[in-house]
Amino acid sequence: MPRFVSSSFQIALFAAFFVGIGSGCRAPSPAPEADRAAIRDVLTAQVAAWNRGDIEAFMDGYARTDSLRFASGGSVQRGWAAALERYQASYPSRAAMGTLAFQQLDVRLLGPTSALVFGRWQLTRASDTPSGLFTLLFMRRAEGWRIVHDHTSAASP
Repeated sequence: MPRFVSSSFQIALFAAFFVGIGSGCRAPSPAPEADRAAIRDVLTAQVAAWNRGDIEAFMDGYARTDSLRFASGGSVQRGWAAALERYQASYPSRAAMGTLAFQQLDVRLLGPTSALVFGRWQLTRASDTPSGLFTLLFMRRAEGWRIVHDHTSAASP
């Protein structure tokens, strides 16, 4: 380095050089909008599965793990199988399932591997239209974005 360059400038220059090299070595992360779209795709697939009466396909949006947490109606279920059993018991027929719609989706990325989704759900059935809110924690897993925590509430009738 030329003699007229200060040592603090030299240190800053070396630091910038190494930060630049280090950032160039990292694997590129997907664009946030691509992650939001992938999460919305999971939710769209869930709605389609529900509306054709396929609860097991609906459950594909959830992580198949014993640590899955589903909170609703004042109780908490743990594990994918327990959540499936709860859905099957609560919606024993196609008529009970009705037609599902998700609205007011707000997907907030928390980092490259996690996201919160806030939204409103509504069922349309022959005799009623129950609705409510949900908060979902999504994690990026080997199989893609999956729900690992679901907190769903029903609005007062």
